[in-house]
Amino acid sequence: MAALTPQLFYRDPRAALAFLERAFGFETTMVVTDEAGNLGHSEMAWRGAPMSLGAEFERAELIGPARMRSPASLAGQGTQFIRVEIDGDMAAHCQRARAAGAVITQEPADQFYGARVYRALDPEGHVWTFFQNVEVSEAVKAEGAGLTIQTSFKA
Repeated sequence: MAALTPQLFYRDPRAALAFLERAFGFETTMVVTDEAGNLGHSEMAWRGAPMSLGAEFERAELIGPARMRSPASLAGQGTQFIRVEIDGDMAAHCQRARAAGAVITQEPADQFYGARVYRALDPEGHVWTFFQNVEVSEAVKAEGAGLTIQTSFKA
């Protein structure tokens, strides 16, 4: 089992599974259903990294007063980005996502911190950030002037 597995919540997790496969290339690795065929839990993988998907839910005995919701149920509000490293042709990956119905909120572009990035919304409003580590020009690096990037920390 992975040391860390994020879980996303959807109004329609079955549709999300199909979309994430079609648009972004994720692989469905597990689907758990109840006797009525309702999806209770599912897992996907990207280059061996796991991710869980489930339906919205609330169960005080498990999570207290928390309520697991899709951004679609919260007028687009979200609590995280999902950041995914991709290999290969980023423009083609972005085009695949767009053709499958993803809303591209940021076209592929080099960032001052040494990554090429594009961002997309899935049909329920989760934000997906796709990146590749790249060497960037001095002009692009200048966009981050005044910012310091720290990569090691001591407690």
